[in-house]
Amino acid sequence: MRPDTPAAHTTEAERLLRTAARYPGDREPLLLRAAAHRELAGDRPGATALYDELLAGTPAAPHLIRALKAANLWEYGHEAEARAIIDGVRRSRPADAAPWEIAAETLEAHDELEAAEATLTEAAGLLADPAGELPHATRSLLATRHRVRRMLALDHDAWDTRADRLHTGTVPLDELHDPKRLWSLGSSDPAELRAEIARLRSELGTYRTALSRPFPVAVLHWPERELTELLAAYPPLETEYPTYTAHLTDIEASLRELAAAGTPNLGIVRATVPSYEAFAASEATHPSTPALLPQYATTLAARARALPWPPLPTEDCWCGSERGYGECHGADSHA
Repeated sequence: MRPDTPAAHTTEAERLLRTAARYPGDREPLLLRAAAHRELAGDRPGATALYDELLAGTPAAPHLIRALKAANLWEYGHEAEARAIIDGVRRSRPADAAPWEIAAETLEAHDELEAAEATLTEAAGLLADPAGELPHATRSLLATRHRVRRMLALDHDAWDTRADRLHTGTVPLDELHDPKRLWSLGSSDPAELRAEIARLRSELGTYRTALSRPFPVAVLHWPERELTELLAAYPPLETEYPTYTAHLTDIEASLRELAAAGTPNLGIVRATVPSYEAFAASEATHPSTPALLPQYATTLAARARALPWPPLPTEDCWCGSERGYGECHGADSHA
């Protein structure tokens, strides 16, 4: 169950910090999650301390951490410092969409709509290839930009048109982002309120399942050498993995089935025998137990080890073939 009280968020942050001490290789994502829980608990100085701790080293995502720190600082009275950090993030021109979007949403949350729009437009020009397929994070950035521009009553431009085209919900973006929707929430007319509730349910429905999960739904991928070692050590698992080729086919088929059923936030985690054996020992269960495999996958995903699925057609296939996904396991994809 997800924490829903300040005390529960504090407890979860402490648990994540203990886990980070046990798994130093996963320290950065675990500390970021702990900082988020500290923010939700109302301990904003404590969250800042974790962001500073990460930035004191050589983090993998420094721009993201700075953007999160700025958002947190502004919430407890450090506006000047937050603005300076956001300016620094923009000057650094990160190649990832998330720092841009967090910086812009921070500005938007504090009624700096023009600055938010300028930030998102700069990011779109840098990251959104006009002709190529866009990753999910960049699509999200375009949708956020669409919302901010709608609040500013700006005419649609090419990026807004593309955001409309990429949007898959039943309610158009123009309606979802209509400022008048906020006014209807204050109406005393039951019919207007029911209509607004219906629109909100439509908007939130596609995100409900994803928001209830702190990590992706992940499928295990055993590289060929690891699978050979696993089956040599634990023959009962041959019923799960009759051949390596069948294993790869099952991964892609399982993920497509989950996607077709509407399951969001899918991923693949790469398994190793030493890691699996250590997990089995921590669960006091023999590694040859098939029921342990999905638990192992979930644990790896919780430790931020999942690669998002599906990759873009031009990205390397998840199987390690060094071919593009569109020419390998995604060759006959209709997703």
